[in-house]
Amino acid sequence: MTKRIHSSRIKQLAVTCVCGGLGLALGYSVGDSSAQMAAPTEHKGVSVKALGEVSEESLKAQIGLEGYILQMRAVTVEPGGQIKKHDHATRPGLVKILSGEWIEGTPNGEQTFNAATEAVIVEHKDTVHWVYNRTDEPATGLVCGITKVK
Repeated sequence: MTKRIHSSRIKQLAVTCVCGGLGLALGYSVGDSSAQMAAPTEHKGVSVKALGEVSEESLKAQIGLEGYILQMRAVTVEPGGQIKKHDHATRPGLVKILSGEWIEGTPNGEQTFNAATEAVIVEHKDTVHWVYNRTDEPATGLVCGITKVK
């Protein structure tokens, strides 16, 4: 009995390793049913509406931060739309999905964010990401961030 279980587990592990190796060789990640897509290089189906701003003057007077503004925007990604690959090395921010669903792509994979959860996208100094809307409905995120004055 022990010999059968041991032999069965070895076969199971061998199959898992072979399938995982083939998947990696073909560009798939184990447990993922779709190939990792290349990051988009342009925006498609994206609209931005300014909702509010804390001025450079106010940020300087309140917290000593000069040359920046704090802004809040509603960013809508239409069905099939995308936000191109970008970083946040100098632009920290937070994103809460208000309606629909965004799929955030990163060099490490994808994560889904939607209006039904409390999760937010945190845009810190090491963030490099992009966004897809793979649904049939527009998806809007409330984006709050600090940016340099133009």
